[in-house]
Amino acid sequence: MAEAEVRRLRQAVLLMVGSSVLFALMAVAIRLASSELHPFQIAFFRNFFGLIFALPILYAHGFAILRTDKLGLYVTRCAIGIASMLCGFWALVNLPLAQAVALSYSTPLFVTIFAVLILHEVVRARRWTAVALGFVGVLVIVQPGTEGFTLASLVAVAAAILSALVSISIKFLSRTEPPDAIVLYTTMIWVPMSLLPALPYWQWPGPLGWIWVAAAGACGTFAHQLWTRALKRADASVVSPIGFVQLPVVAVLGWLVFGEVVGIATALGSALIFAATFYIARREAQIARRAVTDPDIGSEPPALR
Repeated sequence: MAEAEVRRLRQAVLLMVGSSVLFALMAVAIRLASSELHPFQIAFFRNFFGLIFALPILYAHGFAILRTDKLGLYVTRCAIGIASMLCGFWALVNLPLAQAVALSYSTPLFVTIFAVLILHEVVRARRWTAVALGFVGVLVIVQPGTEGFTLASLVAVAAAILSALVSISIKFLSRTEPPDAIVLYTTMIWVPMSLLPALPYWQWPGPLGWIWVAAAGACGTFAHQLWTRALKRADASVVSPIGFVQLPVVAVLGWLVFGEVVGIATALGSALIFAATFYIARREAQIARRAVTDPDIGSEPPALR
């Protein structure tokens, strides 16, 4: 591997680790803000401050970046995204942090299913096996039919399902829309959309509350920026699994700040979900690379995909 490639890979790894740490800090800030505010109100403030921290993108590109003929798709994508965010924030407040974050990593499993149903992508035996393994991990964490089963765990799974639909919509948008335009439109539309469900629970935060919601907005925006830059420097199959760094960071912070201890079920289920999503990411990258170099990739035997 050339020295330049090694340097880019090292930068990508560091950027993804930084992104994961910031997402973990955002989860902690959300939980801390919940001592004063309802999760729906926290979601609004996260989006409000997120938009403020995203405005430099508009300054850099000018208003021309907002020209689009896909406004309807943006609104649909944002509506699904808000529903996912509200479920996710509610789960972060009502579940142990590590459990809520672990369930959020089941999103790629649902993306695979929706890619078949909506995008008509071909998914064969190996990836279906990985999806099944990941769902076993989800069941291990959720523990249906036991005392460990809670409504909050189902809400976390719902957030992952809705997040998968968001990923599918982004695949449509990214065919014609610049990445920075997607970020700007998303944050701009999310602010009024998230205000509506927040209004019934409205109360002004105190001094510490302002700090936590501002921190959540800043951490979320900068985490996304680091994430996108990491993906520019290396394949998603290489850097995406590094995102699981968020889980041990959240587990440690949950223990230090809130006295939460990660249970065996969460640890085992997380390992299964990680293995499944890691394989799915690697397999999709291999197929994409081979599709570029081999025009007959579609004629592979089913077992190879």
